[in-house]
Amino acid sequence: MKAKHQRLILALAALVALVGAGLLAASALKDEAAYFYAPADVKTKGVEPGKAIRLGGMVVKGSLKRAADGITIHFDVTDGKATVPATFSGIAPDLFKEGSGVVAEGAFDAKGTFIATNLLAKHDERYMPRELEGMTYNETTHEMKADK
Repeated sequence: MKAKHQRLILALAALVALVGAGLLAASALKDEAAYFYAPADVKTKGVEPGKAIRLGGMVVKGSLKRAADGITIHFDVTDGKATVPATFSGIAPDLFKEGSGVVAEGAFDAKGTFIATNLLAKHDERYMPRELEGMTYNETTHEMKADK
């Protein structure tokens, strides 16, 4: 066999292996590609208890309750279609409050309550750090200036 044919066969074999690896990876990740599950996804598809996932949505207004121990928080997460009860023990982020977005990492218990091990509070595009509230950015001078 000529060297030219050997290189062609080797190139084709490498291409087939690359496509095969891509398809295998895509099929393995098809159900896990979502960054987080929404409450409606949990209600329709179901999530097995104990499986580590991320649950994302909005904290329902009026649902945030602190337990007597001072560190346990009970709240509901909604996406507008479904609502899921959740619990977190620990120090919640400053941005975590009723009506705000949240991504909670954890797992469901047998009763259907999401037990969060970590909370990631989300903010909207108008987020402004507390230190900069009441300040305006001047595009010309590239300086921050206090509002009057």
